[in-house]
Amino acid sequence: MSKFICTTCGVQYPESTHEPESCPICREERQYVNPKGQDWTTLYTMIESRGYKNEIEQEEENLYSIKTTPGFGIGQTAYLVREDGFNVLWDCITYLDQKTIKAIGKLGGIDAIALSHPHYYSTQVEWAHAFDAPIYIHGDDRQWVMEPSERIHFWSGEELQLKSGITLHRLGGHFSGGAVLHWKEGNAGKGVLLTGDIIQVVADQNWVSFMYSYPNLIPLPARKVEDIANRVRPLGFDRIYSAFHKIVKTKANEAVQRSAKRYMDAIEGKPFDT
Repeated sequence: MSKFICTTCGVQYPESTHEPESCPICREERQYVNPKGQDWTTLYTMIESRGYKNEIEQEEENLYSIKTTPGFGIGQTAYLVREDGFNVLWDCITYLDQKTIKAIGKLGGIDAIALSHPHYYSTQVEWAHAFDAPIYIHGDDRQWVMEPSERIHFWSGEELQLKSGITLHRLGGHFSGGAVLHWKEGNAGKGVLLTGDIIQVVADQNWVSFMYSYPNLIPLPARKVEDIANRVRPLGFDRIYSAFHKIVKTKANEAVQRSAKRYMDAIEGKPFDT
């Protein structure tokens, strides 16, 4: 019996004798099946290959990024937020070994795991067991949990406070339960928003954008982008960290508002003469 992992999205499935027939997350239009065909691995195989390692870097005081090299699956970055003796892992990555567990243990371990959306569920259950931590996923995305666990807590409503100063906000968009994490005391008290790719920092890191599907370039309706911008406007944050290690370093809330306006203008054809 093995817990098979889809190599395209990095999500782990429950123990089984045989590989699953397909990955529902990749079959759905927000992701994709590898053109070479569905392929599977296991965490054991990854560790035994000695071909992967996790790099943990301090981004600022009490914030660490965790990224696998070489890249695996979607290639996202997870973040560890430390706030007054309470550590939150924001989003998850597939690769987990004893070296990683030991390194994070030196930083105080993990008290809670919170996810932005299903593409980053990866081996979240392995992480939860390794650190004896609960997992927080918005209930609107319950159907996309491929490996059930008693450690998963499905929250509801529009926000959930994990700790004073650390709050999850459901924005929807990319997925119905799509969430961001607001860290009030981050960035020397100016506030940080960890967004996964519910709000995605783009190549020009003074701007962000929004998508229903990133790999398949399916946009969101203008009204939904306006709603997302309105929902984050009251939050105090000056910096954004997105899923792929891109950062809006300053005036991030302003960047979201002007980016939303540019997006809506583009969808409505206003800036174009073609």
